[in-house]
Amino acid sequence: MNRFILFFHNTGSPPWFYRFSGKLIPWLWLGFAVLTVIGLYMGLFLAPPDYQQGESVRIMYLHVPAAWLSMMIFGLMAIMGFIALVWRIRVMEVLMISSAPIGAAFTVIALITGSLWGRPTWGTYWVWDARLTSELVLLFLYFGVIALYNAYDEPRKAARAASLMAIVGVVNLPIIHYSVLWWNTLHQGSSIGTSGSGIHPSMLWPLLIMAIASKFFYGANLLSRARLQLLKQDHRKRWVRELL
Repeated sequence: MNRFILFFHNTGSPPWFYRFSGKLIPWLWLGFAVLTVIGLYMGLFLAPPDYQQGESVRIMYLHVPAAWLSMMIFGLMAIMGFIALVWRIRVMEVLMISSAPIGAAFTVIALITGSLWGRPTWGTYWVWDARLTSELVLLFLYFGVIALYNAYDEPRKAARAASLMAIVGVVNLPIIHYSVLWWNTLHQGSSIGTSGSGIHPSMLWPLLIMAIASKFFYGANLLSRARLQLLKQDHRKRWVRELL
């Protein structure tokens, strides 16, 4: 059997997932810690200030990775929700709903740091800009998924309802991404794209390192939350009793 297919089937087994994720988590936390130290040192001490924005540009090393991850997590939630609905894989349901609080937290970080960055750049903390407004809508979608899941007593029925909302809500992601092109907004366009980057390497490298570090954090946090959720759901099953 193809290794990928075998791995895909194995993810449907909570005991296997629990053991496998337990081996990954320490390495993910280690990667997050090492990359964060390197990225913050390069971004705060080695990277030069911007010729227009000055020292305030350093907020970028937290804001941009948080904004990227807020969108990526919701996209992954939609994919996991789709897999959960089609193939009825319970671990995917757990991963989907475990992602929601993490994604909401990164969306809050993106909005707060964006407001702090906007004050010296635009002269105000908030404007009803298309990019900012659609990012705020993303936060409400995260809250909606969490609230919908908690509205049901039966976890599997709750996961199916939350999965549907994640799949429907994913339509907001291209709106966030292309809002600076579709509408006349204060928010600057993307500095990194398929045609290259307009950022100097001294500022680009710490930004990319922080972006990778945030993904390590997401992976470690997600697996930790999913393991706890599985233990909560299966606390009466044999594999959990044997584990404890």
